Amino acid sequence: MALQVFETEIGGRKVTVETGKYAGQANGSCIIRCGETVVMTNVTMAASPRPGMDYFPLGVDFEEKLYSIGKIPGSFKRREGRGSDKAILTSRLIDRPIRPLFPKGLFNDVSVVATALSVEPDIPPEVFGMLGSSIALSISDIPFGGPTGSVVVGCVDGEYVINPDSEQRAKSTMHVYVSGTADAIMMVEAGAHEVTEEQILGGIMFAHEEIKKQVKFINGIVKKVGKKKLDIELYHIGEDIDKAVRKYADKKLDKALDTFDRTERQENQDAVQSDVLEHFKTEYEGREREICDTLYYMTKEKVRAKILDKGVRPDGRKTTDIRDIWCEVGVLPRTHGSAVFTRGQSQALSICTLGTAGDAQKLDNLDEEDTKRYMHQYNMPPYSTGEAKPLRAPGRREIGHGALAERALEPVIPSEEEFPYTIRVVSEILSSNGSTSQASVCGSTLSLMDAGVPIKAPVAGIAMGLIKDEEKGKLAILSDIQGLEDFLGDMDFKVAGTEKGITAIQMDIKIKGIDKQILTTALEQARAGRMHILGKMLAVLDKPRPELSKYAPKIVMINIDPEKIGDVIGKQGKVINKIVEDTGVKIDIEEDGRVFIAGIDPEMIEKAKAIITSIVKDPEIGDQFVGEVVTVRDDLGAFVQITPGRDGMIHIAKLSRFTGTHLESVSDVLCVGDTVKVEVVSFTKQGKIDLKLVEIINTVPRPEKTEKAEKPEKKNYDKHGRGPKGKHGGHDKPRAPKKRDNKPADDAE
Repeated sequence: MALQVFETEIGGRKVTVETGKYAGQANGSCIIRCGETVVMTNVTMAASPRPGMDYFPLGVDFEEKLYSIGKIPGSFKRREGRGSDKAILTSRLIDRPIRPLFPKGLFNDVSVVATALSVEPDIPPEVFGMLGSSIALSISDIPFGGPTGSVVVGCVDGEYVINPDSEQRAKSTMHVYVSGTADAIMMVEAGAHEVTEEQILGGIMFAHEEIKKQVKFINGIVKKVGKKKLDIELYHIGEDIDKAVRKYADKKLDKALDTFDRTERQENQDAVQSDVLEHFKTEYEGREREICDTLYYMTKEKVRAKILDKGVRPDGRKTTDIRDIWCEVGVLPRTHGSAVFTRGQSQALSICTLGTAGDAQKLDNLDEEDTKRYMHQYNMPPYSTGEAKPLRAPGRREIGHGALAERALEPVIPSEEEFPYTIRVVSEILSSNGSTSQASVCGSTLSLMDAGVPIKAPVAGIAMGLIKDEEKGKLAILSDIQGLEDFLGDMDFKVAGTEKGITAIQMDIKIKGIDKQILTTALEQARAGRMHILGKMLAVLDKPRPELSKYAPKIVMINIDPEKIGDVIGKQGKVINKIVEDTGVKIDIEEDGRVFIAGIDPEMIEKAKAIITSIVKDPEIGDQFVGEVVTVRDDLGAFVQITPGRDGMIHIAKLSRFTGTHLESVSDVLCVGDTVKVEVVSFTKQGKIDLKLVEIINTVPRPEKTEKAEKPEKKNYDKHGRGPKGKHGGHDKPRAPKKRDNKPADDAE
């Protein structure tokens, strides 16, 4: 296929889409350019399903190539390895809106790979990876129900902005990723600074208008270069099995589901499945999968119908009810802060640890940010769901949930100037039955307050669900969904925020989108639930503790002139190492002149602070210092170190005035090692410091004095080393014979 180029405008910038020139063996491929940012997306599909495959194996990867910003990777091998957290989160952003649009029963492997080839700092590549996946799938022969469009929405000075640049992002009160079709919203991922539900909703709908334009643009590309979709045989349940199983199991399943206890209900369902499999063992041998799938769809229909028709949820709650909540704080004695948050069968233990500036996480990705001082990490071990499995490294789900909780709490974390600590919170999920990411938000808020972190406001989170019946025109929005409602429902809508407003949103849709009315109702219902949960949390701990844990480091931050950093460090680090040795503190210095002093003993921290302050402060006439005599020149004066690396001199004449007697030698008053208080009296033209002695604070032992030897008789030698002239005008020092013309003197032998 020949190169085809298509142009559009997104957020006021020209965007071009190229296809047909590269990656010719992929099912679909495109390159998107915006400014100097270039993202290539390729999609492929296996010819047939893998043997035994019983789900849709969609793989999505966003690749951050450091060559795209002119960097060499910092790893030992100097090549990209496992994707960064940012790359994994972007992969999830690409995955979530497109997954529901593949046909049910498609079990062929589908791979989507978006690669950032070139990145301009003002134009982040993530949203173009999202857009590129939709274009590549739409023009490919892979069955796909798109296209979708994707944008980022910011709000600067009260105005919504599409795909904001770096300056606008810094000023924006929200950062919202939105994906959708022309008809509905498919995915929302947001971070915000306590904005109202109306502001968030306005941003989402503003984004949808831009998405509609993108979908129209992509449809135009499909008309010109799109391939015919493959006719693939999709997995489906045989009509004979569906009819027979429904008839046999209908009442049995009704009875099994007629309990509000989760464990009992699951046991009943397992018993029904075993009974049905045994009953049809001979008649439908080898078709067990179809039998089990029929039971799954029957269960889904019955649970959803009970909610829609009777307003009764699987555990007996009404649609707006929140499960029972209990919390506790200070559960771990040696940690800096800890808390447990329990809501129904979801339970999170959150632990807060405070560190120094040097403990900040170093980042090696495509962002301008290279460190992170607030980290939230989420772990969900197998025992949380009663399973016996080996422990694994955090997967995409764990990274995603941790990032969501981090985004929810980040707006209330105090600035480094207010609280000069690196903060790490870890949420260990002890029990899971729905909305553990939001349980970790609540538990982490309590943990931070237990640690004494002066957060701006407490944050709570809640997960909302949706049951929608298109044929009957019915829907129900559920507050605080549990696992079964998430599994059988149509939406997982997580909302976190303070009493004042929203700080984070994550919305996943399993149907072909939702409209403005559903979003409006869900946001308002989520606010009511969030206020209820906050009340339960604040009844346990209503504000940050006034003091840090005795096990947390004490940190003081001061600002110095960046040009003075070298003075504090000293040659080969001698000055700073001496301060650390004398005080036992830890010192971190940033390039902008911020100095962090951390230690256990407040007195030593203040001592180190005073030393550093004295180093960077330019002395003025009248300033007094306590220092050590470092050099003595008996006929000139004593040199005193007033700050590390800076000396001044007390002239012998000033010492004489101090003692009130004429001094022959400086050593009669001061010796190397003495501690003295001095005052700056003047500066020489060369910038040297002239001191006077104010007080002798401490002296070192003096060596014993010995008899001075008699001085030899002085002779008045001139500058040539010759003695005085005799009466005949000659010298009393013999003269060397002269040499002329390089010949030996006449009297030389």
